[in-house]
Amino acid sequence: MLAIIGGRGLTQLVNLEITHRQVMRTPYGEPSGAFIFGKLNQQEVIFLARHGYGYTIPPHLVNYRANLWALREQGVRDVVSIATVGSIRPDLTPGTIVLPDQVMDYTHGRDATFFDAIDKPYRNIDFTMPYCPRLRRRILQSARQADEPCLNGGVYAATQGPRLDSIAEVNRYASDGADMVGMTGMPETALAMELDLNYAAIAVVANYAAGRGDSRHGINMERLKETANTAMQKVRNILEHLVVCPVEEER
Repeated sequence: MLAIIGGRGLTQLVNLEITHRQVMRTPYGEPSGAFIFGKLNQQEVIFLARHGYGYTIPPHLVNYRANLWALREQGVRDVVSIATVGSIRPDLTPGTIVLPDQVMDYTHGRDATFFDAIDKPYRNIDFTMPYCPRLRRRILQSARQADEPCLNGGVYAATQGPRLDSIAEVNRYASDGADMVGMTGMPETALAMELDLNYAAIAVVANYAAGRGDSRHGINMERLKETANTAMQKVRNILEHLVVCPVEEER
């Protein structure tokens, strides 16, 4: 079963035929909200709003562990994260859809692993390729079928939030090799891998990051929201094709 975690601009999936809602409990507390079960293009999916359905949970307080643990308990194998980002790279113009293939973590103080006990075995996950290549290929194929341009690849810089970044900070991310900046990419990506979930992110460029493009002297928050909301229609179209896109067999 596919799960979709929605971020800014996607606190609800309007093209989802809802069957029921269910409140979850986990050893790590409660997820961001009730899971919404339904059908998208006649296929069963689970939807969860990462920031709560009233957009009330800031990125540093999201219970990422509970969200992913509860999804796995429901039999989910594939997880698609939808998130807005600020563009560092000039060609990632606002409104662009991009699939990151690498991530850098600038967050701190978040519950970043399930291996947090000294009396239980742990394992080192191989984070060479943070996002599932097979799921990424499915998303790219779905975007082509939906006739929605989708850029393949990019480095996501995950920052603490909830504030946006300074010009100096964005310059640092750029010198480190980042192409885009967001607030929810970590620890969600690593936690999904610890649970052996197939995880990929669809990033919506909502604005240029501080000091870039039309954000050279400041970020227009209203324009950011409008751009994100408009671009989410493209994402919904891609998701409708994704749910019926054939799953590659593991080699």
